[in-house]
Amino acid sequence: MSHDPAKCGIDRLIEVVARLRGEGGCPWDREQTLETLKQYLIEESYEVLDAIDSGDSERHKEELGDVLLQIVLHSQISREKGGFDFQAVADRIADKLIRRHPHVFGDVKVSNSEQVLANWEVIKAAEKKDGKGSMLEGIPRQLPALQKAQRIQSRAARFGFDWSRIEDVLGKVEEELAETRQAISSGNKGEIEGEIGDLLFAVVNLSRFREIVAEHALERTISKFTKRFQEVERRVRQEGKELKDCSLAEMDKHWEAIKAEERRQVS
Repeated sequence: MSHDPAKCGIDRLIEVVARLRGEGGCPWDREQTLETLKQYLIEESYEVLDAIDSGDSERHKEELGDVLLQIVLHSQISREKGGFDFQAVADRIADKLIRRHPHVFGDVKVSNSEQVLANWEVIKAAEKKDGKGSMLEGIPRQLPALQKAQRIQSRAARFGFDWSRIEDVLGKVEEELAETRQAISSGNKGEIEGEIGDLLFAVVNLSRFREIVAEHALERTISKFTKRFQEVERRVRQEGKELKDCSLAEMDKHWEAIKAEERRQVS
């Protein structure tokens, strides 16, 4: 297959991928299957998130291209097997968007985004199992647990299954913490695991109630912890020692000093 230089955009990418997968193309690309590509689809998606956080628009554009490549590769493999192609994928999502936005493409009236989301879920549920499916179906089981919990809670909340006051949400967190303490006292590992799960779920709910993405909040804390711990390591080595030679009190002294310096920089 020859490359047509007159083509551009998605048509050009589709042709390039077809050539890579075709006879005489790239051995690596020709060997790929839907199974082998799964890891790359996930990795590329996370790299897009990193690019967004970096604020680098050129990197963002490049990483989006890498995700698009995965979609085109999946579509090309399906096409080779006599299944759908990229155009069918694009048509499917366009049809879905039109169907799930009756307030834009139809006569339905909405007054805010909450009504839009509620309508979306009703339409989505009606599309599955002749409208008999659960409103909680369709959330990917592979999602990180914090993200999955927040998605489930948000979906339930759209149909009125939610707290009305922040005090009630905080009360639930305190209740679950108390039950976790009781479970720890019992020494039953299975019970402890269950109560910690309930506590985490309640904390995620608190995040959602305050319009904070729990996954982002935890990631921010992980980054903060990592930065502080690495600074502790640096200071310990500056003293001619290693962490394994330090007591907890010595490491904690460095930790508190680092926190104090951070507070002074903010103020």
